[in-house]
Order: sequence, then structure tokens, then C-alpha cells
Amino acid sequence: MSSLEGFYVAATVVAVLQFLRLRERRLLPFLLGLALLAVAHHQEDWVAARPWHIGAGVALLAALMTWTPRNLRR
Repeated sequence: MSSLEGFYVAATVVAVLQFLRLRERRLLPFLLGLALLAVAHHQEDWVAARPWHIGAGVALLAALMTWTPRNLRR
């Protein structure tokens, strides 16, 4: 396990614990993004990791949209 993979796994575990503690549904896209980054860093080569990185980017953009106040999204 690489250091970045371990970091993303640990961050995902912390996000899961926060979700279980708060039951805040807006944490789910963020949690998914961290999990996808952990999977991406588990891949052996960058070609295999690329779709996972793209998925993580999309999930984290969705997380950003869920945390942005509605009056700023006009």
C-alpha cells in the first residue's frame, strides 16, 4: 500500500465515521470521492487509474455543489 493510498483509505474511514455520527447526506459525494481516490491509487499503472481519478473528480465536484449555498448557484 502506497502512502497516498493509505492516506485516502484513512480519510475515507474518517468520512464514514463522520457520516455515521452526523447522518449528513451531503457528506456522501465527498465520501465517494475519497473512496474512488483510494481505489485509483491502488492501481498499478496510471492508465488503469485514470477512470477512477475522473470518477473521483466528478464526485468531489458534486460534493462542492451540495455544500455551496443555493443563492450562489444562480
